[in-house]
Formats: sequence, structure tokens, C-alpha cells
Amino acid sequence: MKLEVLGCSGGIGGRTARTTSFLVDDDILLDCGTGVGDLELDALAAVDHVFLSHAHMDHIAAIPLLVDSVGEMRRFPVTVYGTPETIRILRSHIFNWLIWPDFTAIPNRHRPFLRFQPIRVGETLDLGGRAVTALPAHHTVPAVAFLLDSGSGQLVYSGDTAYHPPLIEAINACAQLRHLIVETAFSDEQHGLALASRHLCPSLLAAMLDDIEVSPQVHISHLKPGVGERIMAQIATYRGRLRPRALVHGEVLQF
Repeated sequence: MKLEVLGCSGGIGGRTARTTSFLVDDDILLDCGTGVGDLELDALAAVDHVFLSHAHMDHIAAIPLLVDSVGEMRRFPVTVYGTPETIRILRSHIFNWLIWPDFTAIPNRHRPFLRFQPIRVGETLDLGGRAVTALPAHHTVPAVAFLLDSGSGQLVYSGDTAYHPPLIEAINACAQLRHLIVETAFSDEQHGLALASRHLCPSLLAAMLDDIEVSPQVHISHLKPGVGERIMAQIATYRGRLRPRALVHGEVLQF
């Protein structure tokens, strides 16, 4: 399997500052932030599955326009996977005929452009031999991380999360883990804000990495614009076994 970074920024402002979105192979999206808008129309139409870590705007921003743009081009609906709470938020606050049309009923409920499928922590979906499992995460809204397993290698994407022992336990159970994408949204000067918003800062990331027993390459995502260099400089002082690096817009990870 391969993962292409469409967006890994914690905000916008510049040509490569795209919010969280990853294209897996050609038909799966992990989160659906502003980076999805850089795909050509035929690439958008090839997306069958969208897995959402949670319902915050920077992770869902492109879903309404994606479905609207390609719905008539496809033979079956785009399936959006999320926790039951995430789906409830999308139905209530986005696809409600006020912010955006309800594409689960367009053109009709028998042949919609969009369908929702709940996924719960610990549940695994098999997509043509590719396994996607929801892992526990801890954020200000219900959230999950994701484990992708190709059969020969694994990747974990943390989504937005605070330090969370159940997630660390799940990571340590991944014997073939090659890549860990983990957010670090704030600098250590904003430690209090990181705690309040249930994000990581470098000191909280260090505590998480100290507890990880497997040996993936660690990729840092969700750096806030304007402070990314400061955050990475603080991460660089970490003296543990794992050596984190900043995730880069446009790069491809194989596993």
C-alpha cells in the first residue's frame, strides 16, 4: 500500500499549507481536509472510501465539495466512515440542507451520492485485502486513530489526540509497524493550550514516544502555521530511541 500526503498542516496560508488529508492507493482517503482539493477531477471520482478521525472542520472541509463534484460521475456512492458520533455531527451540522444539501438523499435515497457507515474502536474493515482498523484516540470530540495493514506492513495515523495510553497500547501491538503519523499541534510554550484542546506538544509527544516499544519511522503532522519550525526544533531535542521528522506535503509512504 502507499499513502500520499495531500495535506498535513494544522492550518492554511501558503501553497503547501493544506489541512489533513491522505490518499491511500487511489481509492481511500484518511480524513478529508483542504488538500483533497488539489486532486484532479478523475482522481476525485476514483475515491470510494473516506475514513474520518473526527468531525473538526480541518479534517472534513472537502467532503461536501468532493461529493458534489463527482456524484454524477460515479456508479455507487462515496462511503464515509466515522464513529456514530462523528456521523451524527455531519448529519446535523453539515448535510442538513442549511449548510449543504443532504447527499444521502440525492438524487434519491435508493441511489444516493453519499452514504455513511459507522465504525467503532477495534473494528476492522477489509477493502480488497487491505485492512483498516479504528484505534482509540482522545480529543475534544469523539475521535479515533487508524491502523492500515497491507499484509506485509502497517501504518498508524493518530488523528488529533492527546497523550492516550490505550492508543499507545494499540500501537505497541503492531508487530509490522513501519510508519507512525502523529500530530504535534503546539509548541511547549503552549503546553496548557495543548492540554485544554487535547492536542500534543513536544513534551507530551516525548512522553508518548518513550512508551512506544515498536520501531516505526515517526512522522510529525498538524504543525500550526508560523510555529512549525519552533515545534520541530523542540522535538529535535528529544533523546529517545525514535527519531521524529516532519511530514512533508506531497511525499509518499510505502508499507
